[in-house]
Amino acid sequence: MQQTNPAPHPTPAGTPARARTSWNATDLSLIAVFAAVVAASAILPAIPVGQVGVPITLQTLAIMVTGIVLGPWRAGAALSLYVAVALAGLPIFSQFRGGIGVLFGPSAGYIIAFPIAAFAVGFLARIVFRRFDRFRFLALFAACTATSLLITHPFGIVGMMINAKLDLAAAVAADVVFLPGDILKNLAAAAIGLSVVKAFPRLQSRPARRS
Repeated sequence: MQQTNPAPHPTPAGTPARARTSWNATDLSLIAVFAAVVAASAILPAIPVGQVGVPITLQTLAIMVTGIVLGPWRAGAALSLYVAVALAGLPIFSQFRGGIGVLFGPSAGYIIAFPIAAFAVGFLARIVFRRFDRFRFLALFAACTATSLLITHPFGIVGMMINAKLDLAAAVAADVVFLPGDILKNLAAAAIGLSVVKAFPRLQSRPARRS
């Protein structure tokens, strides 16, 4: 009697696909596309705040969405590409800045944190999609907020202490003004990221050791 293989079970919406062994052309294209999305979010009108002048932008929103959708390794690669191209001289940082000189400004800590934050929220998002069937929105919001509080803001504070010569209290005070906006952007990122993954679950198909 001929034995037939059972039909594969369909992947539930919003659940990451099975791991692959390496990146393919689609992965590389997604990395480039999301790097461009972050660049577009940076060149939208920025709002400088405080005496230090670090601007409020939509970059953190784009970074969180990138992490949720692409997972840690591809999101980290997308943000590394974005930062590398900008530091090479392309004016795609906020306020049309570019070049290595940006690392000597008050925003340097936030910029250095971008790839790390993208990786971190991507890692946490993977856990959410694997282990949470309910309350995914709240879990993704918590992942974005934890990344902001534990990575983005501390790096930003250290950057202002080094480059703007602020003491710790002054740097924290300068950073606190970004928190309300970050909460709103994290809510939006969780909603957008969850919607994208539900609509295109294959976007999260990933290499086994890279994501």
